[in-house]
This record gives sequence, structure tokens and C-alpha cells, in this order.
Amino acid sequence: MTTTTVTPPIATPAPAPEHRRFLWRAFLLLRPYWKLTGGAYAALIGITLITLATPQFIRWIIDQGIGAGDTGLLTGAVLMLLGLTVVRGVFTFLQGRWTEMASQSVSYDLRNALLDKLSHLSFAYHDRTESGQLLSRAMQDVERIRFLTGRAVLGLVNAVVLLIGTAIALLVMNPQLALLALLTMPLLAWQAISFGSHFRPLSLSIQQQMAVLTTRLEQNLRGARIVKAFAQEDEEIERFEKENRTWFDLSARAAWLQAVNIPLMDLIANAATVFILWYGGTLVIRGEISLGDLIAFTTYLAQMAGPVRRFGMIIPAIAMAGASAERIFEILDADSQVQDEPDAKVLPPVEGHLRFDNVSFAYTKPHRVLSGVSFDVKPGQVLALLGPTGSGKSSIINLIPRFYDPMGGRITIDGHDIRHVTQASLRSQIGIVLQESTLFATTIRENIAFGRPNATEEDVLEAAKAAQAHEFIMQMANGYDTEVGERGATLSGGQRQRMAIARALLKDPRILILDDATASVDTETERLIQKALARLMEGRTSVIIAQRLSTVRLADLILILEKGEVTAAGTHEELLATSPLYQRIYTGQLERA
Repeated sequence: MTTTTVTPPIATPAPAPEHRRFLWRAFLLLRPYWKLTGGAYAALIGITLITLATPQFIRWIIDQGIGAGDTGLLTGAVLMLLGLTVVRGVFTFLQGRWTEMASQSVSYDLRNALLDKLSHLSFAYHDRTESGQLLSRAMQDVERIRFLTGRAVLGLVNAVVLLIGTAIALLVMNPQLALLALLTMPLLAWQAISFGSHFRPLSLSIQQQMAVLTTRLEQNLRGARIVKAFAQEDEEIERFEKENRTWFDLSARAAWLQAVNIPLMDLIANAATVFILWYGGTLVIRGEISLGDLIAFTTYLAQMAGPVRRFGMIIPAIAMAGASAERIFEILDADSQVQDEPDAKVLPPVEGHLRFDNVSFAYTKPHRVLSGVSFDVKPGQVLALLGPTGSGKSSIINLIPRFYDPMGGRITIDGHDIRHVTQASLRSQIGIVLQESTLFATTIRENIAFGRPNATEEDVLEAAKAAQAHEFIMQMANGYDTEVGERGATLSGGQRQRMAIARALLKDPRILILDDATASVDTETERLIQKALARLMEGRTSVIIAQRLSTVRLADLILILEKGEVTAAGTHEELLATSPLYQRIYTGQLERA
């Protein structure tokens, strides 16, 4: 299959101070684990000292042991060198263990913080953010931060310290040879900086494209039934292939940059070794330096090649981690449009007196979906919302639990403005059954008890029976221990809906919100549920988006909505006599079940 690949423009890199700020914030996540981090850097100092001392020790063995023919000194020196190697191995083990423990703790904290933040952000944030983007940040970006706070920065510090220490050792041994060896360092530093400046914006584009891929894949998996039903498999594969090709092209460009620059930096570093072997060998022949000096010198140069190679790997990794930090802190710094006030009070147990007072609302300005909506529902009454698609019914039920805040007006429950009470105390007294029932990939029992985890077995059974769900549950192989699959895929629509109703009823709320709660059940089951709801709604305020006449007849108050405004209100009989729109809905839209 051939497709035209459109490569998105490379993201413009953030200014250097901004980039450093995100990197610094990421590194500060190690503060709670300063003991582990400090231990790792202490072990690093020990490793570096042994590494710097080893060439000198080798020089001494060659000149004083081998050169002098002293086998006793040679044997003792070799054993000492072996001991240093063992000590270095212990330090390396401790450094690796402590570094990983600290960095893994950072990733653990970050993922918890991300879920906490995403759970508390308002619906408005999730409306404009794709779930695939969030998944990519929670997994891939956090992993890059883990590498940054672990081996990346430690490796960078190790490389810098080793380079400086090696340079000092070379200058002390022989300034002429050292200057010859260090002539290539400025060129090497320039090449490393140039590589990082080109690689960072490219790495950001790769991460963004990976998020696009994750979103595309997640949507295809979630909509697998629709894709198959409309025979769109080939088209979806082609769309995915197009995005995958874009990611491939970006990754190939990144790989090309690494393939060119890393060997080039190696070449620059190792060019010095060639000159040192030639010039240093000449000095040995002249007797100006010893053979041990030359071997120690070349050993130091070989040690410098390691940090250089690490620079080539670490600088791009840090660049990518900086982009990841920017994406993660974008979430953690996001402000929720719905927040508890600093002095918000806990909503006391309510009777359920619900009042909308001149409420206006818009998902995005300036397109209002509600304008000046007012109504008053007494405790225990049933409010039915009717109107064409887009009239504002769902917006009303989303405002009651403060999924969104109104632009104007106020909403009160028992006289309490819901913006002045905590969200948790408000929602704890509201039960919701949405039109699309969401279940979790766990047992039936845990799904029903989701809003009340400490519910007894008897409470769960009673709620299931009231929702007409107990019978079909008991027919399953494992009863209430049956796993329902992702999003309740193993259940029918009616079964999912009855479980959602049972979940809401078990919560025993003072206010019930039913978004067309019986739309997905057959007529007989719907009749049984309506019978159960009529009994269970006694003493509770209920707000229902209804599509069936039997549901409307339960209502004490019916609101007719059109273009975000209440155009008529009353009982079923009153509206039949006074509202032409209700008459049309009654004769043409309401199902007669």
C-alpha cells in the first residue's frame, strides 16, 4: 500500500533558559531521595578516583616492576591492582543500585502525580485533550525522566569529572604531550553542542508523533466494532500507516544524526591518540620519558574516549528528557476550570432541594448552550428533561455535580451554592447513570460496589435485585465474581445499563441523575426497572433525560428545552394542553413503552 507521507515541521525548540528550567524541575524530583542520590554520587567519586589512579599504578608496575626485573614487586602490585578492581566493582554496584532506586522512585511518584492531577482536572480539560496523548506522556515521557534523574545526569557528571581529572593528570605528567592531546577538545565540545541543538527539536517531534500514533491505535482498539461494521479496516490501516510512516521518517532522521555525529566525535577524540603514540614513542626512544609514562598517557587517552562516547549518547537523552519534562509539567501545571474554593465547606446531608437560578453555560466561548435557565425541584420530586438534540439537556445534568461551572447564575442544593462546597461532598450525595454505561475490567461485584467499596455482600445483592440484574448475574458461570472484560464488553447493552443502575442505587444518593437510563433495555426489562425506580426514587430528587413516555409520566415537573432555553414547563397533562413543542415530541419522538 502506498501513501503520501507528510512530515510535520520540526517543533521549534524552547529558549535555552526555559529548557533548563524544565530540566532543573525534573532533577529536583530527587529531593525526597537525597540519601540514595548522595550515596550514588559518593560511589561515583570513589569510582572516578580509582579510574584516575589506575594508569599511574600501571606506570609504576611497568617502570619499577617489569623494567627493574623485580618479580616480588610485580606480584604484589598486580594483587593490589586486582584489589582496586574489586573495590571499583563494589562502588559500581552500589552506584547502579542506588541510582536506579532513586530514579524508579521518581517515576513512581510522577505517574501517581499525573493520575492524581488528571483525576482532578475538570471535564473541560479532557474535552480538548486526546487520551492517547495522555497515555504517551504517562508512560514514554515518564520513562525518559526516569533515565534523566538516574543514569543520564550521573553519566554526564561522571564524564565531566573524568575528563577534567584526566586533563589535569596529563598536564602534570607532561605538559607538551597533554596540550597536543587536548587540542581536539574545543572541536569535540563544539561538535557535541551542535549535535544536541539539532537533536532536541527533532526528538520533541518524535515524541509528539508517538502520541499521535498512540491516539490512533487507542481509537481503533476502542472502536473495533464500528470499524468492522462499516468495513473500514483497510482505510484505518492506511491512516495508521500514514502516521506510522511520519514517525518512521522522523526517527530515521534522528538515527542519521546519531550515526553521523557519534562516530565523528569518536574520530575527533581518537585522533589525539594517533599523534601521542607517534610523538610519545619518539620521546621514549630518546629517553626523555619512560615506557610506563607513555602507556599511562595512552591509557588516560583511552579513558577519555569513554566519556566522549557517553556525551554522544547522554546529550540527546537529556535533550529528549527536557522535551518530556516540558510535556509532563504542562499537565501538572494545568489549572482545573472547576476547583474547590479555599474556604469551601463540606456539604451536609441534604434533602435534595435543587434550584437553577438564571443559569447560563458554554463549553467554549462565545457559543452558549444554556441561556438563563431557571427551575425549582422540591425534595423527592422527579424532573424530566425533554428537547431536541443540542437543546442543553446533557449540559444541565453535567452542571449539577459540577463537572463544569456555569458562566452565569447559580445552582443551589438545599440553599447551598454548589460552588461554595467541596466537590467530593457534593458528588458523594449524587448518583449518576449515564447513557453510555462505563464498566471496568474487573468482577461484577466490584463494578456494582465501585461508589461504595465497603458495601456488604447483602447490600450488593439488594442493589442488583432492585435493578433487575441479579437474575442474569446468577446465570453466569462465576456469578458476581464474573469478569466483565474491558468496558463491560462481555455484557449486552441492557445488562451493562442495569449494572450501572445497581451501582448508582447502592450509593444511596439523595439526588439521582439518569441520562436516558432505560434506553438500552428491552421493553419488559424497562418495565421492571421503571417499577423499581419508582419505588427507589421515593424521597430522592431525580433528574431524568427521558425518551420514553413511561419515564415522562413519572415526572412531577417536565422541562421543554430548545436552543438552550426553557420554552415550557409543567406536568404531562399541562404541557399536552399548552405546549405545541411537547405535543410534537409526544406524538413523534417519545417511545410508547
